[in-house]
Amino acid sequence: MDRLPKIGLPILFAGIILIILIAKSTITIESGEAGVLYQTFGGGVVVDEPPLGEGFHFVAPWNKVYVYEVRQQSLDEKMEVLSSNGLEIELDASIWFEPEYSNLGALHKERGENYIQRVLQPAVRSAARAVVGRYNPEQLYSSKREAIQREIFEETQLLLKNQYVQINEVLVRDVSLPATIKDAIERKLRQEQESLEYEFRLTKAEQEAERQRIDAEGKARANRILDASLTPLVLREKGIQATVELAKSPNAKVVVIGSGDDGMPLILGNN
Repeated sequence: MDRLPKIGLPILFAGIILIILIAKSTITIESGEAGVLYQTFGGGVVVDEPPLGEGFHFVAPWNKVYVYEVRQQSLDEKMEVLSSNGLEIELDASIWFEPEYSNLGALHKERGENYIQRVLQPAVRSAARAVVGRYNPEQLYSSKREAIQREIFEETQLLLKNQYVQINEVLVRDVSLPATIKDAIERKLRQEQESLEYEFRLTKAEQEAERQRIDAEGKARANRILDASLTPLVLREKGIQATVELAKSPNAKVVVIGSGDDGMPLILGNN
């Protein structure tokens, strides 16, 4: 019994060390994350194997695991860039991106945990400066926002080639111009709109006048054709047909044959 405490203390001490080693040898990767293994005695960062996926993992206590978020993320950037004529433009954009999962080890080894500040932000800012510098303020304010958005995306993709970062989309939320330039552009756009409306009304009036002219010419041509076709013989035949139809009418009347100036019957009375 006297020897039991002497045996129990080493066992307790060994148990504590074992618990610590087990705690140091396990790691849980959460949803949307992946781990990069660093082998202290095995060559450093593991780049030739897939990263550690979600779930529970055993790792040697002398090794380390660096956890990265691998789901799509958003980076908001407010930048001051210059237009083609040197005017300062404020650009507000969002970038959707994610690290390349299969190259996560290379990203950690070559770019580090701060890859957003080291790689992504400089690429986006450089692309934005290059693209906005191709346009004047009026184009930036009105019709070219979608083109700018697409071009910044394409330029950023080129800059991030072989950087182990995947860019999914660039969204330009706002393009801010100095107030004086913005007011001048809006006045010009209003004047252009008013000019287009006047031209439209003028065109409609010309089209209506042309329609009326064509309609009048058609009616005149029809009257000339009708006048040319109404010979005395035709008129007399029409008169005879009308007389016959009226004679069939049940209304009381007197028909005098051959009493007209042209020999046509006269019809008297119509009750």
